[in-house]
Amino acid sequence: MTHLNTPISLAATGTIIPRHVAIIMDGNGRWAEARGLPRFAGHTAGVEAVRRTVRAAIELGIQYLTIYSFSTENWTRPEPEVRFLMGLMRRFIRSDLAELHKNGVRIRLLGERDRVDADLLSLMDEAVELTRGNTALTLIIAFNYGGRGEIANAARHLASEVCAGRLTLDAITPDALNAALDTRDWPDPDLLIRTSGEQRLSNFLLWQLAYAEFLFLDVLWPDFDKGQLERALTEFRTRDRRFGGVARSTA
Repeated sequence: MTHLNTPISLAATGTIIPRHVAIIMDGNGRWAEARGLPRFAGHTAGVEAVRRTVRAAIELGIQYLTIYSFSTENWTRPEPEVRFLMGLMRRFIRSDLAELHKNGVRIRLLGERDRVDADLLSLMDEAVELTRGNTALTLIIAFNYGGRGEIANAARHLASEVCAGRLTLDAITPDALNAALDTRDWPDPDLLIRTSGEQRLSNFLLWQLAYAEFLFLDVLWPDFDKGQLERALTEFRTRDRRFGGVARSTA
C-alpha cells in the first residue's frame, strides 16, 4: 500500500508528482507597487493566480493543494486592507464555487474561526459541504491560520485528555500529536513553494513541513502560473528525499 506521504508516480511517463503541494503566496503588494497600483490591485491579481494554479494542479495530477491565504498575523495589517482581504474571500467563494465544484475540487478549511465575520464563515462552510464528495483535487485554504497556534491547540487537547484520565503521559507521542492537529485528515506536504524571493515559513504548517522539500521562487505571486508550477515540479523530481536515511545511490 502506498504511504500517504509517498509522491505518486505516473507510470505512463515515469513522472513523479508530489501528492501534496503547499504554497505561501507572497508578493501581491510588491507586484502592485512595481506597477504604480494600490496594494488592493495586487491582492486582486493574486486571486487570478490562485485560479490558474488550481486548474494547473488538477491538470498535473496533484491531489492536495494548500494555499496560505490569510495568517493570524495578518490582522495587524491596516484595517482597510484586512477588510478588503475578507471581501476578496467572499467574492472568490461566490464567483468560483460553482466552477470549483464542477471541476471536482473538494474545499477544506484550515484555521481559527474567531474574529471572522459570521457571514463569511457561513459561505466557507457552504463551500466545504457542497464539495465534500469531490475527488479531483483537495484545495485546503489556510485562512486565519497560524502554525504555532495549531500546535498549541493540539497540545492543549492532549493535556485535557491526560487531566481527564483518558490518556497517559507516555501515550503523548508524535503520532498522537499529529492526530490532534487540524490537518490530520490529509497527508503532509511533499513540496513547499514560496514566491517573491523570501525564504522563511512565516508560521505556516510548522509541524507538517518537517520533511517537505522547500522551493523559494523570485517570481511574485500574481505572476505565478502553470509554467512556474511545472518548473517547481521539475525541481522536485531532482531532490533525493531520504527522510533521515542515506542517499539512494549509497544505500
